[in-house]
Amino acid sequence: MWALRRASHPLKNRGFTVGTSWACSAKPDLASRHPEVKAHIHGSTQSISDRCRTMMRFGNGNLDAFKFSMCSCGLSSQAGAESSNEEDNLEDGFSELETPARSDTVQGITVEDENDDELISEPDISEEDELDASAQEMQLSDTEMDVVEKKLQHKRVQSALFKALLAASGSSIHLTLDGWVEEGNVISRTEATITMLNLQKRRLYMKALQLSEWLEAKKPFDLIERDYASHVDLIAKVRGLPKAESYIEKMPKELRGEVIYRTFLANCVKASNVKKAEEVFNKMKDLEFSVSTFSCNQLLILYKRMDKKKIADVLLLMEKENIKPSLFTYRLLIDTKGQSNDIKGMDQIVETMKAEGIEPNTQIQALLAKHYVAAGFNEKAENIMKEIEGGNLKENRLACRTLLPLYAALGKVDEVGRIWEVCESNPFLDECLAAIEAWGNLGKVEDAEAVFDKMLSTYKRLPSRCYSTMLKVYANHKMLAKGKDLVKRMADKGGKIGPLTWDALVKLYVEAGEVAKADSILQKAAQQNQLRPMFSSYMAVMDQYSKRGDVHNAEKMFHRMRQVGYVARLRQFQALAQAYINADAPAYGMRERMKADNIFPNRLMAAQLAQLDPFKKTAVSDLLD
Repeated sequence: MWALRRASHPLKNRGFTVGTSWACSAKPDLASRHPEVKAHIHGSTQSISDRCRTMMRFGNGNLDAFKFSMCSCGLSSQAGAESSNEEDNLEDGFSELETPARSDTVQGITVEDENDDELISEPDISEEDELDASAQEMQLSDTEMDVVEKKLQHKRVQSALFKALLAASGSSIHLTLDGWVEEGNVISRTEATITMLNLQKRRLYMKALQLSEWLEAKKPFDLIERDYASHVDLIAKVRGLPKAESYIEKMPKELRGEVIYRTFLANCVKASNVKKAEEVFNKMKDLEFSVSTFSCNQLLILYKRMDKKKIADVLLLMEKENIKPSLFTYRLLIDTKGQSNDIKGMDQIVETMKAEGIEPNTQIQALLAKHYVAAGFNEKAENIMKEIEGGNLKENRLACRTLLPLYAALGKVDEVGRIWEVCESNPFLDECLAAIEAWGNLGKVEDAEAVFDKMLSTYKRLPSRCYSTMLKVYANHKMLAKGKDLVKRMADKGGKIGPLTWDALVKLYVEAGEVAKADSILQKAAQQNQLRPMFSSYMAVMDQYSKRGDVHNAEKMFHRMRQVGYVARLRQFQALAQAYINADAPAYGMRERMKADNIFPNRLMAAQLAQLDPFKKTAVSDLLD
């Protein structure tokens, strides 16, 4: 752990952000087994100086008194770090592939093909929901859950109850459930869990909440703490943190266990609410809950996003509490060092991990290769990519999805072609998406289109993310006409329009110079009141207004982001300040606005504020005075 803390100090050169999502379940290690991490580089600078003295003073040798400060020591320019050039909500480029289609059953519940039309939906998009692709799981018994988890690793599971709720209108969920029971059906814990998982995977949180409310009222089986934790999670998602907190306060004390608070903590992190997250963490310590790896990982996620200087403090706490880092902890730290372009520090963390007997998995290997490429260490990247590939790529198909974007980042057209040739005769969906992205990044739009056409002919109905991936290729190459045509094709085939599609459309019009149209699309999307648009979508439009010096519209976007629930971040203030600078207009009260949101300027923002100061002294002003 000491090695980790030492390695956490020099986060320099560039800021970063990470979004994560997983199921906040009863099992403390579930988060580390099912993470989805999304990380993107942006251009601002941020350094973390030697923290040793600060950490020792912070810890003060007394863990009982250990508290996380409620005020920030200084925020990086992350602002969610979603810049107009680097989106923080795209799918992780290194996730595992789907397995070939087959059927199986778990206690009478059908495990169906991943591409079943009824189960295709917009993928979970976290950091925006800010990185929460999670389904808060209502737990089965450990034995039952182990069986279901194994079946869910590569498949989606559905039940007749899920189909019935899917068909029901929002106002009739309770009536549907009552009718289901009156017909002689039994709602078991297994059935309820699978139904809840599927509703959340489709992001039908309101229906999931109504199901949870019905279960709490009717109690078809004995509810346990994890069931109430699921309810807390859904309230936070649908009605916000204050309502979830109020629900917790009204619960009997004997039900307010660690899982309840851990679930609420995860939602505070998801909302990037530093003050509330630290308050909940300290509350858990006051209640004498043991400090878990899960809770510490949540703080690491939060501070990566909002205040990287505090990462070392979390590592100090883990060391003093003798909390072993999980594989996910190492992954967060490795990504942190890579995004800050500290390759030496990244390698040190890998060495520490191996010394602890933990070998990098494929996801971490791919993450390392990605950062080596970004830093110009192409040879090191290729060595890792060869390890990922193994001896026979046809026997190691899982590697294809990982290698396609990596070789594209290296600009190796021949290698991308070689790997795609292995998949082309019978491609998995994720392999197709990776190939489209890879060909697009290499400027081979026609090859990307050929892969997309192959998907259309292979699958009965494509998920929206397939269209979104192709749309991003068109956006990056300013092919507005082709993008419009693709959206029409998507609508004709009944494709679901969600945040990823909105994001691709917004950037398509932004890249084409039609900012007003992009703004209009974003406003209409937000008014649907189902899923909020992604943070990066707003920033893509706001950045354009900023470049133009359009203060009115930049302020409007800033306000609209608050309306849809995004917490103010440094990134927004930077764009807003730049709008005033480009308009050559004074920005009165900007420092006070930032202070009210507990936002502290980094070096770049401080320079912007100095430039905006209407009362700054100049040589001429001194003479006139």
